[in-house]
Amino acid sequence: MTDRQSASISSRRQPKQARSADLLGAILQAAVQVLAKEGAHRFTTTRVAERAGVSVGSVYQYFPNKASILFRLQSDEWRQTMQMMRGILEDAQRPPLERLRMLTHAFIRSECEEAEVRTALGDAAPFYRDAPEAQEVRAAGNGIVHAFMRQALPAASDATREMAGDLIMKTLSTVGKDFSESPRTAAEIEAWSNAMADMFCTYMQSLAPR
Repeated sequence: MTDRQSASISSRRQPKQARSADLLGAILQAAVQVLAKEGAHRFTTTRVAERAGVSVGSVYQYFPNKASILFRLQSDEWRQTMQMMRGILEDAQRPPLERLRMLTHAFIRSECEEAEVRTALGDAAPFYRDAPEAQEVRAAGNGIVHAFMRQALPAASDATREMAGDLIMKTLSTVGKDFSESPRTAAEIEAWSNAMADMFCTYMQSLAPR
């Protein structure tokens, strides 16, 4: 309970030397393994330290509590997702609906490839989701989507664009999580991605003023 109510989930320090970077990398790798094996509610700094082969004190050099470790894992995952989104949605050389289709395929594929850790991180969300740091990361992702919607629906109202962006991303996230909870073949991933992309593109076309 103490971890959940902690005032800060930020890392304590950033490594400045290669040796320190290696130690932090080992801690984070161990944290992923512990989270996948034990789940969020059995995740502890002690288990992370044991898995990494370091002292608990070494873990506390970088993270003040388990919530800060979990948030670091989640923020790293969010950062990778945002880089993917930015690379696809900001590609002005492609028509908006083609970008949306590409994003749908990439998102669903990513969810399936990292399902175990993503599910565990979802269970860990109550430990950090209300923290200012988490809200800042989510706001950055929303900004990417809203900028894309301004390009895709230039004649639509701000309210319509905001609703469309929120609906598509929430649908992607919810369906992606549910779909990835069972092992999927490449053909299944392709079929579901195509179906979702068709649905999104039809919805977007219906919003464009005639």
